[in-house]
Amino acid sequence: MNGNSARVLLDLNHPGFQSEFFALEAPEIKKVFKALKKLKALTGNEVFQDHGPQWEELKSLPGKYTIRLSQSYRAVVMREGALLRFQTLQRDHDELRTAAFTLVFHARAQHPFLILRQ
Repeated sequence: MNGNSARVLLDLNHPGFQSEFFALEAPEIKKVFKALKKLKALTGNEVFQDHGPQWEELKSLPGKYTIRLSQSYRAVVMREGALLRFQTLQRDHDELRTAAFTLVFHARAQHPFLILRQ
């Protein structure tokens, strides 16, 4: 099976994603978990056809996307076939939707972080 017809696999092991996820309050965790559960039930083709998550490709980083996981949070995700690698979880606000993103990897950093550029 190719990545488009197979059920999506979620990689939630990135330290950047986990540190933000585990810092959420319980009601927000439930909302994010519900979105992740919905994604897990989709195929690779269905993921991008579903308008709920509001996928947006990062213009400055081809192959990386932001995806809405709740009203308040978006994640930065890389897609590798049917595998979705969640890299960061960020509060969603106007600057996140309108600014250009740069995902920065520091040689000593354990996880990437986002820099907003105007």
